[in-house]
Amino acid sequence: MKRLNFSRKKIRTLGFSILGILVLAIVLGFAFRNAILEQIIAKAAVKMQSDYQCELVVKNPHFEGLNHIEIEGISLTPHHADTLVYVGHLRTGFNLWKLLTGTLQITDLEINRGYIQLVKTKNGSNFDAFLRKKEKQNTTTTLDYAELANRLSSRFLNLIPTQMEITGFALKINDKGHKVHLDFTQLALHNEQLKTAIQLTEGEIHQQWQLSGFADPRNRKADLIFKNQKNDTLVLPYLQHKFHLKTAFQSARFHLDNMGMDSGDFHTDGFASIQQLVLNHPKIASKDVEVANARMDFHWIIGERSIALDSSSLLTLGKLKCRPYLFYEKEEGKTYALQLHIPKTKAQDFIDALPKGLFSHFEGMKTMGSFSYSLDFKYNDQKPNEVVFENKLQPEGLKIVLYGAADLSKINTEFVYRAMERGVPQRPILVSIDNPMYTPLSEISPYLQKCVLTSEDPSFMHHRGFITEAFKQSIAKNIRTKKFARGASTISMQLVKNVFLTREKTLSRKLEEILLVYILENQRIATKERMLEVYFNIIEWGPNVYGIGEAAQYYFQKRPSDLTLKECLYLATIVPKPKGFMYRFDSNREQKKFAVQQQDFLAKLMLRRQLITAEDTLGFHQPLHLTGPAQYRIKGNATDSISIDSLGIEFPEF
Repeated sequence: MKRLNFSRKKIRTLGFSILGILVLAIVLGFAFRNAILEQIIAKAAVKMQSDYQCELVVKNPHFEGLNHIEIEGISLTPHHADTLVYVGHLRTGFNLWKLLTGTLQITDLEINRGYIQLVKTKNGSNFDAFLRKKEKQNTTTTLDYAELANRLSSRFLNLIPTQMEITGFALKINDKGHKVHLDFTQLALHNEQLKTAIQLTEGEIHQQWQLSGFADPRNRKADLIFKNQKNDTLVLPYLQHKFHLKTAFQSARFHLDNMGMDSGDFHTDGFASIQQLVLNHPKIASKDVEVANARMDFHWIIGERSIALDSSSLLTLGKLKCRPYLFYEKEEGKTYALQLHIPKTKAQDFIDALPKGLFSHFEGMKTMGSFSYSLDFKYNDQKPNEVVFENKLQPEGLKIVLYGAADLSKINTEFVYRAMERGVPQRPILVSIDNPMYTPLSEISPYLQKCVLTSEDPSFMHHRGFITEAFKQSIAKNIRTKKFARGASTISMQLVKNVFLTREKTLSRKLEEILLVYILENQRIATKERMLEVYFNIIEWGPNVYGIGEAAQYYFQKRPSDLTLKECLYLATIVPKPKGFMYRFDSNREQKKFAVQQQDFLAKLMLRRQLITAEDTLGFHQPLHLTGPAQYRIKGNATDSISIDSLGIEFPEF
């Protein structure tokens, strides 16, 4: 018993000793706090000088009490460049007990006057040094995404004070004379309520922004609304100047419910919404894209080696609801996954939810019935040939009552087709037997039909607009090359693009093409034979040569029904690049080796598929000769610049 009392007494003595040392350290720290502060600032100034070639000046830094610091002026100026940061007066407080454990947590902040200034000239910028990548250190340590996200979010939120008052602060951007000013006339956070008043100036644009709502950085919760104080459109600056991207909206809301670690994963829950969004970019669409109301309820999960948008997330556009799933994992290669699920939805709700300007040809469309849709995509860069691409649409009484701008039913009637070249309409082509150059499918050589189908779309007569395997391979190659290096275009897609859409390379055109092809094929608006006949009569076969009737005359002075197998093989191989046909020939009007090899390959492929017989290839070794007006465009001929119309082909006007 005595030994036990002695142990307790010894422990108490040790505890008091530690407490005494801690108190002594605090007292000494308090006594020498200003000297310590100056030493810290001096080290920071040396680092800025050595690592970033910047001069850091801090005027009269001193403590107020134990946990507040006041500074009468701060400036950070790169060598031979404009000042990057300036603060007139700063007063801040910090959590002392957190600091003793190695965590800096700001409790309050006051700033009066100051700016951050980003200046870029033809000789460089005043922030170049901070953009240089540091050399990667050799390390075998595996990065834990969840721990990294938790650490970075904690540091960031600890630097947000719970009480804040900032006045007269500005963000200035000067990009080679293009200036943007964001003046924070007020930025206040008191009792978890955020209020701001921001003045935007960019050229002739003058707006007053307001960011307000609930913010609790310590408990990681927020509910913020961003809008124009006059309830007018809010324009995001600089994007149009720098990236040709016009971005505007009426208001936006961000709501954060939860952020933190749970069972080893980092979770983030909340929602974001935006009203009256307007986007415009040459690669998106030729006109403004408008989204009336969009909302994303998100649940992000970051694991040790993975990042995922959980399938419990919900995307809402008008009355359309969609559950997305995104996944990335770096384990045995990089794995990317995407899943989309649209539950049973009225078709008209889907049409009405499509962003205006992105689906211009669907505006005004009226439908009946409903559908559900699911998409499953997965790709691993170590197993590119095992890409997963599966999609399923289940219609229920789906029917189009009224078409929009793209009236697909016209494909069954006579119509005038005009190709577009760089936005300029070409001469009209009448798709009708009243056009002497029009050729019914029954009068087109079976050889040509087989050659073109084999080279362009072998399964055209059986598929419903798309070839899943081609999509898989296209996606795999595009991801691998990090560009759109390969397409998966079918004859159905080419037909829709040519007849109903333009040739502009925009996201809008591609999305419209996919939807229109699905409707054309799955609503059985036209037979495969009719689609193929129209295709043969409108596609480009050479410079100002449209349709097989014109092509047969232009190259061989024949009717399409009289073309030989060798002539058909030639015509099929020039379909991808018809205007460059002359580069397939040498100055003696003989086909170059690569052109002959292409046609031989296509012929052998057709033989293997039993589309032609060995008898069909008799005399195949004989060289191909152009006998029509096309021969005069071959390099080295004196009449290279003579127009097509002057060479004996008469095109009727419609």
